[in-house]
Amino acid sequence: MEGSLVGKWYENAVFYHMYPIGMTGAPRRNEGGETVHRFQDLMKWLPHIKELGCTAIYIGPLFESTSHGYDTKDYRMVDRRLGDNRDFKGFVEKAHEMNIRIVVDGVFNHTGREFFAFQDIQKNREQSQYCGWYKGINFGWNSPYNDGFGYEAWRNCFELVNLNLREPKVREYLLDVIGFWIHEFDIDGIRLDCADCLEFSFMEEMRRFTNEKKADFWLMGEVIHGDYSRYVKPEMLNSVTNYELHKGLYSGHNDHNYFEIAHTIRREFDENGGIYKGLRLYSFVDNHDVDRIASKLNVPEHIFTVYTLLFTLPGIPSIYYGSEWGIQGRKEGGNDDPLRPAVDIEEALLHPDNPQLLKWVTLLGRIHSQEPALADGRYQELLLTNRQYAFARILGEEGIVVAVNNDDRPAELCIREPLSGKSWASLIDGREPELQDGSLRVTLAPGESQIYKLK
Repeated sequence: MEGSLVGKWYENAVFYHMYPIGMTGAPRRNEGGETVHRFQDLMKWLPHIKELGCTAIYIGPLFESTSHGYDTKDYRMVDRRLGDNRDFKGFVEKAHEMNIRIVVDGVFNHTGREFFAFQDIQKNREQSQYCGWYKGINFGWNSPYNDGFGYEAWRNCFELVNLNLREPKVREYLLDVIGFWIHEFDIDGIRLDCADCLEFSFMEEMRRFTNEKKADFWLMGEVIHGDYSRYVKPEMLNSVTNYELHKGLYSGHNDHNYFEIAHTIRREFDENGGIYKGLRLYSFVDNHDVDRIASKLNVPEHIFTVYTLLFTLPGIPSIYYGSEWGIQGRKEGGNDDPLRPAVDIEEALLHPDNPQLLKWVTLLGRIHSQEPALADGRYQELLLTNRQYAFARILGEEGIVVAVNNDDRPAELCIREPLSGKSWASLIDGREPELQDGSLRVTLAPGESQIYKLK
């Protein structure tokens, strides 16, 4: 990849999140049978992803599985509903030609019931050499599937059998799988499913292993609750999912309470005492497990300021496929399918649900790529009310000021100037705010965002 092996590519990345089984319209059940080559459909998304300013793709799950992708059958085989290994290799090569990195799902906390080790236990019971591969195997119990033995399942979903990551042979097997995906496909990173369930020592071993394979390999963990700094450290993971900020981004708008968002950022990243200061957490407004942002907001127009904050607050921003033009989707009980619809990318771009949002997200992606302060700059809060919020990202002598208004009426703001300069200008429309007594005086329309740069 041209110019991509210098420095840590992931620190200033913008991610695009693809859930391939859903977006290609693949069957929700894998009944075996013939391989269907759907990567040509996924390939059509790459120019759009590049146009958005995204520099990396998180795609998955990809392992051969029984249903939703997280009930793995074969770790060395691309799911036949999507294509074969050669198809995926071509997808990665094309993405790399476009200077886009590829990160895949690593589903290492559990397997499906059709995985070879579990099937061997079903067949050979106490004599199986794989009894130690899973947690809680007990031949005095029974499972809901009437296996004649019990086992530990992820959140009592018994189609997902928890692996025993304290078993050396399981670790050896999974590290060999990771090496296979790096060697065979040249992937650039792994998003660890259920990282908050994994053994810390296993993640540390994974870090050492991947460092030897690829110096800039990115490890990101799905962590919902708890102390993110327990995971993000040089000897373990590069990043985790920032669910705390995700919650604030939508509820802070729905409640007209920018204090929630600002408090989260102050707690996490403030230059004086932020508990995650210096860490690069993975930011998102929706994904394949939570309702679409367009369906969560009480005021649809707030989606513009939500995305402004996603791209300008500290963190590695990501876009979930289709949300850049406002796709709707809510869970239906335990059914996640509404969050993972099939999309014809060519038709969607001809007739996007919200063309103005698509333009806005594209503009934000361009600004993020052109302004290093948005990735590397320190955070400084400048103004805060329930309905208005302004902050700076400062990198050396470079400064960016972001201001947002979630009110239904115009707001006149007096924003403390974080750096003294001749003038500031909007990266959105070129307008220059009035400077008076060390403050930027601006008027924001209802739902308006502005991003100013020191000239």
